[in-house]
Amino acid sequence: MPRTLRTSRTSRAPRLGRVLGSLLLVAAAGAFTVGAAPTAAAPAPVPLGRIVPAPASVTPGGAPYRITRDTVIRVDGSGQARRVAGYLADLLRPSTGYRLPLTTHGTAGIRLRLAPGPFGAEGYRLDSGRDGVTLTAAAPAGLFHGVQTLRQLLPAAVEKDTAQPGPWLVAGGTITDRPRYAYRGAMLDVSRHFFTVAQVERYIDQLALYKINELHLHLSDDQGWRIAVDSWPRLASYGGSTQVGGGPGGHYTKAQYEEIVRYAAARYLEVVPEIDMPGHTNAALASYADLNCDGTAPPLYTGTEVGFSSLCAGKQVTYDFAEDVIRELAALTPGRYLHIGGDEAHSTSHADYVTFMDRVQPMVAKYGKTVIGWHQLTGAHPAKGAIAQYWGLDDTGADEKAQVAAAARNGTGLILSPADRVYLDMKYTEDTPLGQDWAGLVEVRRSYDWDPGHYLDGVPGSAVRGVEAPLWTETIVTGADIDYMAFPRLPGVAELGWSPAATHSWEAYRVRLAAQAPRWDALGIAYYRSPQVPWPAH
Repeated sequence: MPRTLRTSRTSRAPRLGRVLGSLLLVAAAGAFTVGAAPTAAAPAPVPLGRIVPAPASVTPGGAPYRITRDTVIRVDGSGQARRVAGYLADLLRPSTGYRLPLTTHGTAGIRLRLAPGPFGAEGYRLDSGRDGVTLTAAAPAGLFHGVQTLRQLLPAAVEKDTAQPGPWLVAGGTITDRPRYAYRGAMLDVSRHFFTVAQVERYIDQLALYKINELHLHLSDDQGWRIAVDSWPRLASYGGSTQVGGGPGGHYTKAQYEEIVRYAAARYLEVVPEIDMPGHTNAALASYADLNCDGTAPPLYTGTEVGFSSLCAGKQVTYDFAEDVIRELAALTPGRYLHIGGDEAHSTSHADYVTFMDRVQPMVAKYGKTVIGWHQLTGAHPAKGAIAQYWGLDDTGADEKAQVAAAARNGTGLILSPADRVYLDMKYTEDTPLGQDWAGLVEVRRSYDWDPGHYLDGVPGSAVRGVEAPLWTETIVTGADIDYMAFPRLPGVAELGWSPAATHSWEAYRVRLAAQAPRWDALGIAYYRSPQVPWPAH
């Protein structure tokens, strides 16, 4: 098993294309220098353009900054900015061995400052030179994302838990950066196999490194119910007692769920909880007989087939259940969204499906959340402001795509998660020991080489809220399994969500991706060494 991440850590476009391209070609040749030529004892710093996701604008130049035992971290602004500075210090202290005290005085060292500017809610500017590094943002989230960029500009050994020799150089120049999409997500299915709080927090740390800001937790399915609900206690105690293949299953207490939410928030990720309805509900149906149309509870289910279960749309108790669950979950979740599923409801008639969605969507709004549903929601009546998550394939039928596009033109937002592009549980090749292949084989290039802004015909660009990479866990059992299926595809999805479309180039990206490998090695991430990527030799 890989070791656990440190949990305390947490004309511009055309010009950028030319700058990034030239940087990457030189970096690939191993000949990049910045400012004063490094001595034999001081290897060249990481080039400014060699990070993932690609920044919006890169201007290299000037001497690098060197972190030493005299470096301080100066922080201006709010308590949140100070917390980001503390996160940075916790990140750097173990590997550098330096004190790196936080201060509000001085000019040299590493400075984090909040100031007005063209950064939006999550953008930042990084200025580096001989005298220091300054991160500037309009909001704390931008500072945090800037810290992730600074982290990648340091040698991979910065991720180690013990003191390393260094040197700790940051290339000179300026990066100005902000995300393309506001929603950049990853989904973890904890229903098919249960994952502990520590395992989820480890994944959160991995997501944060690549500026992902939404963690979608799939909390209920046929095989397991994973969140305590006070008004329906058997959902967790009985419905959560198993998983695919049998085994103990598990569930999160409310306190444990709130811990995940807090941990994510400290890394500027929002938790999006999902209760899948009206299908994918066998765990709930097994827990409470009244939720079944015939009043008979089915046995618990540990297989992997889908589409056989359904809540009873004609019973009032179904809506009492749905509202109780939504109310309690919304109270635990400070984020904006609540996902109600809606996919593969093959045992629910169309009329019942529409009735169910028409009654349940207003409940989400009643408790202060924006509703998200899988794209089958567009076959009902999406509520005003609703978001549909598209999980179809490149060759999904024209009628289904047209239905989604019509909803988008009518105001429904879209999150794009095409299964044959970004489902992280799809096999890379026929020989991949984990995963499934019902959506096809998804190698690293296929996962990266598409444009969310032009993926679905007839969808206005303004309707696309962002992208999300789901990881379903029918075959995923351990943290090492998560690593292997998420890496190296996850960073590419993060780049599709963050970076300007003009920066997207497979040939350039594969070089930057390969440079991430030593960092994953240092973090103990057991990734798949795709033959499509020019990995450095071990």
